[in-house]
Amino acid sequence: MTLLGSTETRQRVDADILEIRGGRPLTGQVDVRGAKNLATKAMVASLLGETPSILRDVPDIRDVEVVRSLLEVHGVTVSAGEEPGSLVLDPARAKSANFEEIDAHAGSSRIPILFCGPLLHLLGQAFIPDLGGCRIGDRPIDFHLDALRKFGAIVDKQPSGIRLSAPDGLHGARIELPYPSVGATEQVLLTAVKARGVTELRNAAIEPEIMDLIGVLQKMGAIISYEPNRVIFIEGVEELRGYDHRSLFDRNEAVSWACAALVTDGEIFVKGARQYELLTFLNVFRKVGGDFDITDDGITFRRGKSPLKPVMVETDVHPGFMTDWQQPLIVALTQAEGTSVVHETVYENRLGFTHALNQMGADIVVHPNGIADPNRRVPRRALEQAAVINGPTPLHGADIVVPDLRGGYAYVIAALAAEGTSRVSGVKIIARGYEKFLDKLSALGADFDVVG
Repeated sequence: MTLLGSTETRQRVDADILEIRGGRPLTGQVDVRGAKNLATKAMVASLLGETPSILRDVPDIRDVEVVRSLLEVHGVTVSAGEEPGSLVLDPARAKSANFEEIDAHAGSSRIPILFCGPLLHLLGQAFIPDLGGCRIGDRPIDFHLDALRKFGAIVDKQPSGIRLSAPDGLHGARIELPYPSVGATEQVLLTAVKARGVTELRNAAIEPEIMDLIGVLQKMGAIISYEPNRVIFIEGVEELRGYDHRSLFDRNEAVSWACAALVTDGEIFVKGARQYELLTFLNVFRKVGGDFDITDDGITFRRGKSPLKPVMVETDVHPGFMTDWQQPLIVALTQAEGTSVVHETVYENRLGFTHALNQMGADIVVHPNGIADPNRRVPRRALEQAAVINGPTPLHGADIVVPDLRGGYAYVIAALAAEGTSRVSGVKIIARGYEKFLDKLSALGADFDVVG
């Protein structure tokens, strides 16, 4: 597997401005590979093994390339496996890396924080540079640092970043997260598996990608059990071996293409999508007026025969409606007959992307402090916002700039559904989470040119 290897592929990935002519339904097939939110974490887990690991169905995306670079900086040998889309990760020569190398390879990724536990076990020290990520609000690392301190890590904040050390090794801990954070849960899992004693994690995230990571670690020799009340127990072991694992499919990409079919009145078969992990989304998709057929190898998504209907959605941690699903859904809701409300409860400032949709003709009002509603099921949070979408409103072409990964995808499908021509700038960020994005658009019949 040569990630982003060919000149043609790299030119398309590096494209940053698209000129999109809307009005065409997207029809055809797209294949989804492993989840970004699992593959990158499983790659980090390879540092814990005494022998090489094999990860299959690795998506060809920027975030994977960043993690590969960070692993190589730390001495891990990363090579293509025999099966297309697979990687072999050998930590035999793992070593420390200096501040400048880590910072240069991390870019805007927040993944270096998850290297801490494995590196503390392996080398006794770790370094975290200033962390980036999408501009969707405050994403503090305090949960991570607090957990690492409880394991016995010494945290030293410096002007260039944060240095961690564990001169006496790491020990098990009792940790209760104030919020079921996916990243903090991953941090605890990657740290606890080789810590002395037992770790009890309460209020843990239980997303399918978390369960898949637990599967990876169990293959390596870890002892992990979980209870239905968000409690995970990890019994530390002295040694772990490498794994051979096929990644869970990317739920976020599958949902994105489902919404593209809904928005453009097309029909898209998402090969590799599975029903079980998408139950919550499929219910909302059907309520809006979408239709789907489920087979063993994927799901076909289309708009139903009746006009789209308004819905009320609350984002939440799993098994709720994922925050990464609301952006493309909101585009579809601009065409629903009536008023929809989307409550964003996971991240603050994640509805800023709707401003550009209003420029394209949508009628969306963002309530920065959220909206109280007696019918709500998700507890209100201080950081939440709400979007009220009135429809249907015809969309028209406009010049828009991508704000973040999921918002960027939403802009592209809005432009594909709009009348006229749109110029979408900053699309390079979409390659962080969508494999061969432009190639897939072309295969589905999208009408666009790369102009910059």
